[in-house]
Amino acid sequence: MKLTTKGRFAVTAMVDLGMQHGSGPVTLAEISQRQKISLSYLEQLFGKLRRRALVDSVRGPGGGYCLAKDMGHVSVADIILAVDEPIDATQCGGKENCRDDEKCITHDLWAKLNERIFDYLGVVTLKQLVDEQQAKQNGVAQVHDMRETMPRRERTTVSA
Repeated sequence: MKLTTKGRFAVTAMVDLGMQHGSGPVTLAEISQRQKISLSYLEQLFGKLRRRALVDSVRGPGGGYCLAKDMGHVSVADIILAVDEPIDATQCGGKENCRDDEKCITHDLWAKLNERIFDYLGVVTLKQLVDEQQAKQNGVAQVHDMRETMPRRERTTVSA
């Protein structure tokens, strides 16, 4: 599966930003320090997040970034797609030329996995991730099991 550090760091930075929500704009230097992510890398990611209207920038003294949308309306898929991160488990990048310019025999399997992953990441919200992290920081039991966000038809049970 091709989910690189770009997507992972974007989600991490957005969760960090969400955890600071209500405290005013947050600088990338603060996120960089807390999350151990390169400041220049964050600048690239936040440029893309701003263009996709997921964050707003505030200039001047006391400036930084803040969320542009309600956390409950931002999915993990939204964040990953905003930074141009492909969610693709196929060998061919979805071009169906995996084997000698033709679709390989397992292409449909990997394409369906892509759909499942995207569907799952599309229902996990930034708010859920922030709430879980805040609960952990406060020593409270985890708010909910992430598997519960999947529609029942998506969960499979294995029987012997």
